[in-house]
Amino acid sequence: MYAYIKGSLEIKGNDYVVIEAGGIGYKVFAPITTINKLGEIGDQVKVYTHYHVREDDISLYGFYSLEELRMFELLISVSGVGAKSANSILANITPSSFALAVITNNVKELTKLPGIGAKSAQRIILELKDKLKTDESLPSNDPVFTEIIANDDNASEAVSALQVLGYPVKEATKAVSSFDSSNMSVEDIIKRALLYFSKK
Repeated sequence: MYAYIKGSLEIKGNDYVVIEAGGIGYKVFAPITTINKLGEIGDQVKVYTHYHVREDDISLYGFYSLEELRMFELLISVSGVGAKSANSILANITPSSFALAVITNNVKELTKLPGIGAKSAQRIILELKDKLKTDESLPSNDPVFTEIIANDDNASEAVSALQVLGYPVKEATKAVSSFDSSNMSVEDIIKRALLYFSKK
């Protein structure tokens, strides 16, 4: 319903902000990381939003970047993970670190997050990896894939991580192949690719 809200930052709470746009004050729940990045009261801000509707609750959730929004929407698609839990997770891990933990089956990293035990971590990994299996795939004769991605394990893992964050495999591959990633860690490749998307 709302893709984003752009307006004046009026209130900063511990887990929400109020943004005035068009004479209306929107209460937007957000992770503390987003709240801290938004600046000072009176600043013009923009947050990407998720309109969350349940039988007993209608709320707006806001995020500083599209990657955070995608991660939030992926998390609430996992059985047993609610909006408040997803918001709390986002406050404690970056999208790139989260995606990397999923594709490398790093249960230990996910169990460091608030409210996530070993079973929950395993369920998050399993369900999000299942989503990857249904994503489009690149043809084996695609020269970009063959020359740049297929021969570089870190680049290949980074492409999978970007898919976890909601990017189609072809877009993820194009982003990763737009720079020299030969001496970069997987997480650094992911971060550089996200920077590529932010400039488009």
